[in-house]
Amino acid sequence: MSEPAPKPPTNFEDALAVARAIQPSLNKLMLLFQRTTEGSSLTTSQVSIMNQLRMRGPSRVSTIAQAELIRMPTASNALYQLERHGFVERRRDEQDRRGVLVALTDLGESELEVVSKQRAEALAEILQWLDPNEMDEARDLTRIISRLADVYRPTMDRD
Repeated sequence: MSEPAPKPPTNFEDALAVARAIQPSLNKLMLLFQRTTEGSSLTTSQVSIMNQLRMRGPSRVSTIAQAELIRMPTASNALYQLERHGFVERRRDEQDRRGVLVALTDLGESELEVVSKQRAEALAEILQWLDPNEMDEARDLTRIISRLADVYRPTMDRD
């Protein structure tokens, strides 16, 4: 038995209608989340970079910039700040001695663990307001949110 043909991607007009419907609430939730994590030792961008290093291992600055959808100078500056705090270190690429890799340090791994726990707890504070049925729906949405985070890649050339 053959599998059904996959559905074509959603058209832009449908996506825009959904975006307009969720944007105000999404903005409010993002702001609430940012405010609850303001005292954190790491910015959201720094956490994202450190998570990339945790998942991928030591990486070149260009690889980090590409994965984070940021420009090289922005990545270099963010990494400099992390390096100043001892959260990452630079080392020679053993495969290509001309290159430099950035790696998470033990201190960086530890700090990332603490901050990730704090952020999960902050998000749980928001989610706990849902009733059990809504929590089930939120649980189902995690797959879609994760997919959006994994597949969406705007071009760096748009201005």
